[in-house]
Amino acid sequence: MSDDTMDARRYAGATQRNRVPILDVLRRVLPAEALVLEIASGSGEHAQFFAQSLPRVRWQPSDVDPAALASITAWCADVPNVRPPLALDVTHATWPVEHADAVVCINMIHITPWPTCDGLMRGGSRVLPAEGVLYLYGPYRIGGAHTAPSNAAFDERLRGENAAWGVRDLEAVVARAEAHGLRFEEQVAMPANNLSLLFRRV
Repeated sequence: MSDDTMDARRYAGATQRNRVPILDVLRRVLPAEALVLEIASGSGEHAQFFAQSLPRVRWQPSDVDPAALASITAWCADVPNVRPPLALDVTHATWPVEHADAVVCINMIHITPWPTCDGLMRGGSRVLPAEGVLYLYGPYRIGGAHTAPSNAAFDERLRGENAAWGVRDLEAVVARAEAHGLRFEEQVAMPANNLSLLFRRV
């Protein structure tokens, strides 16, 4: 790997903290030889770790940010079951992927405007087969209330950075999923007051 490739790598501190608990859920819900489309892959650290941990799974990372795509390429250059990352904006009517056995999206919908959630559900429903899995991870409000003071502080900080961002209501996310043919199946408590949300294509 060249020095230039190494230099493209980004680092996300949360990845080291949450990747093993997320992997435990993914091991349980992903088909053994799935093609997994990861939305908003960010630095690419998750893609590298999950693909190395699940060698029979084919991992398709994506992101809307060119710098993130370069970082993903750098992190995953030596991982044979990771495909080259795709430029993908979930709000677009078409995606550069026509089919995936599962869709994974980690820590995106609270740091993007609300329409990205709808775009994710619409596009995810389009590419998934019947009973295909959509997996989300992040903080959520339940019944309009934060689940921890740290999440409330995080939400305030996000909205201070961008008024269109913020921790989303679980019920609103489920409603958008169901509107696009995705059945809410399970929520799993995760470290640091986050949740894993599992949906299946009807």
